[in-house]
Order: sequence, then C-alpha cells, then structure tokens
Amino acid sequence: MKLIFLGTSAGTVTSERNVSALALDLIKERNAIWLFDCGEATQHQMMKAKISLAKLEKIFITHLHGDHLFGLPGVLTTRSLMQNMSPMTLYGPKGIKQFIDTVINISSSWLTYPLEIIEIEQPMVLFDDGQFRVNCAALSHRVPCFGYRIVEHDVSNKLDVAKLSQQGIEAGTYYADLKRGKTVTLDDGRVIDGKAYWGEVKLGRKLAILGDTIPCDAAIELAHEVDVLVHEATQKHELQDKANSRGHSTTIEAANIARQSQAKKLIITHISPRYRLTDNPSIIAQCRQVFANSEIATDFYQVEIE
Repeated sequence: MKLIFLGTSAGTVTSERNVSALALDLIKERNAIWLFDCGEATQHQMMKAKISLAKLEKIFITHLHGDHLFGLPGVLTTRSLMQNMSPMTLYGPKGIKQFIDTVINISSSWLTYPLEIIEIEQPMVLFDDGQFRVNCAALSHRVPCFGYRIVEHDVSNKLDVAKLSQQGIEAGTYYADLKRGKTVTLDDGRVIDGKAYWGEVKLGRKLAILGDTIPCDAAIELAHEVDVLVHEATQKHELQDKANSRGHSTTIEAANIARQSQAKKLIITHISPRYRLTDNPSIIAQCRQVFANSEIATDFYQVEIE
C-alpha cells in the first residue's frame, strides 16, 4: 500500500505544485489504484508518475471546488479511449453526478465502461468487501466536504487446525471461508466465527484522507489511531484568521488533529501558492512543534504504508 501525491497546491497551480490529487496504490493488494480528488491536469501527473488509468478502480472526491474536481472529465473520458476498461465507481458530494453528466453531454463525449456514481450526503460506510472498508464523514468547509477513512481488514495466513479438530471440525469446504474470517454454519447447525480460529494475525493498515476543513470533531474521529493522516495545512499558523475564514486549517491545527486522534504519522498537503518549496522547512517545523512525526508533501512524494 502506497500513497502517491499527484498535486499538493491549494486553489491554483504553481510552477512547483499542481492542484489536489492523491493516488492510493493498491496494486499489490488488489491490482488497483484508488484516486482521491482530481484537480486540473491530474491525468498528466498520473502519466509522469507512471500510474495507469486502466488500473483505476475507485475515485473519491472530497468536495466540489474546482481545484479538487476539474481534472475529472479528462481522466474519465481518456480512460474511454482504451480498450476493455473495467467498471469504475465514483464517490462524491451531491452534485457530482450532475457535473459529470453535464460535461459529458455538452462536450459530446462518451464513456465506454460502466461508471457508478454514488453521491454522499451524510456519514456512511461507502464500501466494504471484506478486504477494505471505506467510510466517510462531513468536515467543516465552505461547501459540503467529506473526509475518508480507509481500513484494511485484519488477515491470517494460518488456521488453528488443532483447535478446529478438537471441536470436531475437520478439514474441508469450511476452511477457505474460515481462513477469510467469515462466519459459517456447519452441517450440524453450529455457527462459528472464522476469526476465532485464526493463528498468527496480520493487523490491517489504516489511513485517513481528509478534504478541506477547519478543525472539527469529525476529522479526529476519521483519523483515530490511523497509520497515516493526510490533512490540509493551507497556511502557516500566523495566518490562522485568514485560513479559518476561508474554511482551511493551519500547520499547528493539522498537527493538533494528528495528536488528538493519536495518528502515527501526519502528512500535510494543500499548501497555499504564497509558499515556495524553499518554505517547506519552516512550514513543517511548525507542525513538528506539536506532532513530531510530521511531513510535508510535494508533487510525486511517495509514502509506503507498512
């Protein structure tokens, strides 16, 4: 599992940063890429990062501001120029379907693959296939904006065969489901939970990817004990009033969310165009005053989540 930052600027592109887009590389886990936000020129950034549009499985949009959205039509329609594309799911606040339908119709474009669009209006579990669960919650911004929590389910490569045998459950068709942690009903009517018979357990990884927001309780809940928290930090803390008035957080505020949520690592992004890359050391230094394990993202910055 790997995060690849494709755009890290707030509001507008700069000569050093593109606008918001973040890829979650799940090639090893499920041969797929998930994309979070899709600002202008995201498909160009994907090409530079050698990320295939063909591997896109899900796109999650945090909110409908242009710097998080305007690259989406290009990504969707370019994917249609490829052959035999797999289905894809797009998640976003209410209005995302109207946006896509309008762009496709007005531009006389088309999609050659099934695209399911799921509009979000409240906190909910968006997806759970037994391998990953994604849930969302509303943040505090100038427009409806959501953060996402991605949780990999715990897994085990071994079953406690001796324990199963002692209880009269011999090797057979049940073992595959038990190994996946499923609950099964035996021929004799007993209902057993596969996880109760797991041997060595590998704990699943957790991360939170938040959209634009001022500090709020939902951010803390989404980020609770995650391995990595991705949080905006549009301004240095001396510009707190300006940041908050526009629905954004500062360096110190992002670090406080990481500390309060007991996250293991903080990565800040969505950096104001007023700052150059040469400002990165002073920006991240403010975060580290509050939360030591903090990093600042730049375009194409990659993070392995162990």
